[in-house]
Amino acid sequence: MSDNELGTYLRTWREAVTPEEVGLPAGTRRRTPGLRRAELATLAGISVEYLTRLEQGRDRNPSAQVLGALADALSLSLRDRMVLRRLVKEADGGDPLVCGAAPPLSRTPRATVRAVLDHLEPAPAVVLNWIGDVLAHTTGYARLFGPVGVLDAEHPNLLRHLFTDPRARDAFPDWEREADNLVAQLRHDVPLRDPYAAELAEELTVTAGAEFADRFADLAMAPRRVGGQRVEHPEAGPLRLLHETLALPDDGQRIVVHLPADEATAAALDRLNGRHPGALRAVGRAG
Repeated sequence: MSDNELGTYLRTWREAVTPEEVGLPAGTRRRTPGLRRAELATLAGISVEYLTRLEQGRDRNPSAQVLGALADALSLSLRDRMVLRRLVKEADGGDPLVCGAAPPLSRTPRATVRAVLDHLEPAPAVVLNWIGDVLAHTTGYARLFGPVGVLDAEHPNLLRHLFTDPRARDAFPDWEREADNLVAQLRHDVPLRDPYAAELAEELTVTAGAEFADRFADLAMAPRRVGGQRVEHPEAGPLRLLHETLALPDDGQRIVVHLPADEATAAALDRLNGRHPGALRAVGRAG
């Protein structure tokens, strides 16, 4: 096994991507069909000298921002971005230990919180922790968001789904707005210097690239506590939802409840839940 797997991986991809694939002229005098170091460095916004150090193994600890920029420039798939991130972690000796002074990240809702979910059926409702992990949900939530892939992962996370699952683009017509809000929550609703949020942000900076990183760097964005949401459901069609967030500050969790914003959505959710239309009522906006 090579002791410079990261450098080899980057160089292999650079030599495999043609100039035409990234919008550059092919030129006439090329020793290889791939990109020159200078071309990749320019596309990624880094210096040629730094890219050379990475490829030669003289620097094995690039930032998540640099990795994300390189992945964007090379148009890497999600799988290849994950490999790139893993190679950096392995070269750096593995993931850093979580600081012992950091508050523990909640992974399990209390029994009383689960009881609240039971009483909310069949409304779509979910319990989330501060980095967007799905901890528990109603069957109504599963019927609404399961078919678009939100719950497919072993440990579902709303940000990871939104930024890395291609189905999210089709499911949420207002994807840009959804992305702004979830990143703002990650930026502003977590404990100060939280290592769990930092780890997720580093991961998504690599796997999602600039679309996540630019939002995470924007301190001006503020999360929305209430608001509307449009969903294109593969079975129920277009839906219009409103949501309310119920904070559980002692647990580092929140309950998000989705409600139909019009009668057509109410009827569609009733049909998804096997109920006669009229069981759920549309909620109009106040004011």
